[in-house]
Amino acid sequence: MTDTDWTLECDACGNTRHAAGLATVCDRCGQPWLVRYGDRHRPLTERADVRRRHGMWRHRSFLPLAADEEPITLGEGDTPLLRTPRIGARLGLSDLWVKDEGANPTGSFKSRGLSAAVTRAVAAGATSFVLPTAGNAGIAASAYAARAGLPVRVYAPRTTPRTIVSQMLAFGADLVLLDGHIGDCGRAARAWATESGATDLSTLREPYRIEGKKTLGLELAMQLGWTLPDAILYPTGGGTGLIGMWKAFAELIAAEWVSGPAPRMYTVQSSGCAPMVRAFALGAERAEAWPEPWTVASGLRVPAPLGDRLMLRALRESDGGAVAVDDRALTEAALRGTRDEGIDFAPEGGAALAALTPLLASGAIAPDDRVVVFNTGAGWLYRDPGDLLPA
Repeated sequence: MTDTDWTLECDACGNTRHAAGLATVCDRCGQPWLVRYGDRHRPLTERADVRRRHGMWRHRSFLPLAADEEPITLGEGDTPLLRTPRIGARLGLSDLWVKDEGANPTGSFKSRGLSAAVTRAVAAGATSFVLPTAGNAGIAASAYAARAGLPVRVYAPRTTPRTIVSQMLAFGADLVLLDGHIGDCGRAARAWATESGATDLSTLREPYRIEGKKTLGLELAMQLGWTLPDAILYPTGGGTGLIGMWKAFAELIAAEWVSGPAPRMYTVQSSGCAPMVRAFALGAERAEAWPEPWTVASGLRVPAPLGDRLMLRALRESDGGAVAVDDRALTEAALRGTRDEGIDFAPEGGAALAALTPLLASGAIAPDDRVVVFNTGAGWLYRDPGDLLPA
C-alpha cells in the first residue's frame, strides 16, 4: 500500500480521516467523502508539462496518485472538444462547443471515474467489486475490473439497453438484471458487498470516482487554453461529473492555473426523473426521491442521488440552474445534433442540447456566451441497429 499525501473530508459534517485503506462514506453522517490535497505543490510552470503528456492521467498532480504509482488505465481522457457551428447557428449561439465523452475507451465519461476508483481500490487491497448501474458505469466497471484482473458483479435494471448489456457481458461481468431502477440495484449491490466483502464502487460511496470525473474540468480548461467557458450544460444522474468539475475549477483557480470566474453550471434532467430540478426550484438543500422514475435516457434515471446536496451547492455557487426536458425533446435533439455535426449524441447529450432552447429563451444564456455542452456517452450504445432502418 502506498502512502498518500491527501486526506478525506466530509463536506457535510467536517469529519476527516486518513486516505489509507478502502473508504466508503463518512462514518459519522453517511455523506460522501471528498479528497483534499493540502499543500500539494502545483507550480504554474507545470502546465507546459501537462500538455506534453497524454490521457486523463496527464493531470496527475491534481489526482490521487503517488509519485511512484501507475494507474489502472485504458487510455481514458483526451476526448474531443468540438465547435458546433450548425447547431449554434440554428439556436442563435455564436460560440457553442460539445465535449464528446463518447470517445472514451468504454464509450462514456464513466471511464474516467472507474479508472480512478479501481486504481485506488486495488492499491488498498480490493479483491473484487460490485456496482449498481443505469448502464454506462456497468460497462466501465466491467472493463476496468478486467484490466485489473479482478471480478465484478454488476446489478442493472432489466430495461437497460441491449447493446449496453452485451458490452458488460463481453468484459466478463457477473451481470444480474433486476426489475426496477438503479435505486433497487443499489440496495442489491450494498447487500452483496456486505455478504461477499466486494468493494462497492457505487456513485459517491467511495471518494475517487469524483476525482476521475474531475478531469472533465481539468481537460476542458486545458483545451480552451487555460480559460473557462461562461456556461456548462451537464446531463445529470448521480452527479459525480458536475461535483467533480466544480471541484476542479476551484482547485485550478487556487493553483492560479486559470483566472475566474468559474462557469455557470446547469444540470439537465429528464422530466420523467428530475429530482435535482425540483429541489433547485424549491430552494431545498436536499432532493426528495422521484417517484416512478422513467426516461429513455437511462443515465438520467437516478431518483435519489447521494450527491444531491453537493450538486445543489455547485449550481447555486456558480449562479447556474437546473432544467428538465421531456423525452421527445431530448430524443429529437440527439438525432438532429448527430446529423447536423457528425457527433454521436447519446440521449443524455440530447437532453443537454434540448435544454439550450429554454435557457436562451429565459436569458440565462446569452447569444454570445461561450457555452460547452457535454455529450456524456456514445449514442450507438443505446440503439438497436434496426431502430434506424426503414420499415
